[in-house]
Amino acid sequence: MKKKPLPVPQSPSVVFTDTHCHLDMSDYADDLDAVIRLAHESHISTIITIGIDLQSSARAIELAQAHDRIYATVGIHPHEAKTATKETLDKLNVLAANPKVVGYGEIGLDYAKAYAPVDIQKTACRAQLQLAKALNLPVVIHDRDAHEDILTLLKEHAPFPAGGVMHCFSGDWQFAEEILKLGFYVSIPGIVTFKNATTLQQVARQVPLERLVIETDGPFLAPVPYRGKRNTPSLLLYTAEKIAELRDIPLTEVATATTVNAKNLFKLP
Repeated sequence: MKKKPLPVPQSPSVVFTDTHCHLDMSDYADDLDAVIRLAHESHISTIITIGIDLQSSARAIELAQAHDRIYATVGIHPHEAKTATKETLDKLNVLAANPKVVGYGEIGLDYAKAYAPVDIQKTACRAQLQLAKALNLPVVIHDRDAHEDILTLLKEHAPFPAGGVMHCFSGDWQFAEEILKLGFYVSIPGIVTFKNATTLQQVARQVPLERLVIETDGPFLAPVPYRGKRNTPSLLLYTAEKIAELRDIPLTEVATATTVNAKNLFKLP
């Protein structure tokens, strides 16, 4: 049975960029074309679909090649760190040459679920940070319950001439300041709409607007009022509305700034 699209808030006459979505996942298999169409109708002009292993990276590129306003990244997620062999990284290196690839990741550390041992996660992350720099691609960092260690790894490999983004930011303002010092962007997900997300809401208020981007992380982390349901790029508008409310600025200002930031970070046309 096809999933029914959720209604979306009225968008202004500006455009938004979903900097992090997983369009290759099975959650979208039945109605991907409709999901993409609804996103564009909701003024989500550009979507970056994210690679998490070799297979999904290749699929992300296929989707990007099939759609004008979809771009891709390649990389090995920390859950899949055991697969980050030299052979796999060599293949990702080749995939990254595709002109629709605009970033490297998501890579990083995840201590919450720990599907891979910490030492293997760190080894995979180090190797991929080096590869991303060699490819001159911005890095897309996954960090869950690993703030101190991910910051150590990033500082070890700094500077990052092509930049980077802390995807689905989950730290406090002090951690955000350290990320900003590295020249990274902070990406705010739909979690910011959750009632108990007071720490993230404070970060969303304080991050300089010129260093802020937004994401769905679809199909995960749907914003209120659709928390617990499948997340889609069109629901990015709820996240943008919440940030505008928190900062007491017009939604158009959030849209314009975050879209310009995404364009600058990922070198989008």
